[in-house]
Amino acid sequence: MTVKEMIKTEIEKLPENLLAEVFDFIQFLEIKREKNLLAKASQELSTASFEKIWDNKEDAVYDSLY
Repeated sequence: MTVKEMIKTEIEKLPENLLAEVFDFIQFLEIKREKNLLAKASQELSTASFEKIWDNKEDAVYDSLY
């Protein structure tokens, strides 16, 4: 039995009032996932731009500090 099937089985046992909480939690997880995907995409898109700014002779002194 897959995890999805086990969740479905457990959901069938819950009373209606708890299903609303389950639904809220599912929505929370979806929003969290979307935010993480957006943050990751933003990082990947900005990396090239920041490399131009941070990879220069003036910043070489700071690079050696860490």
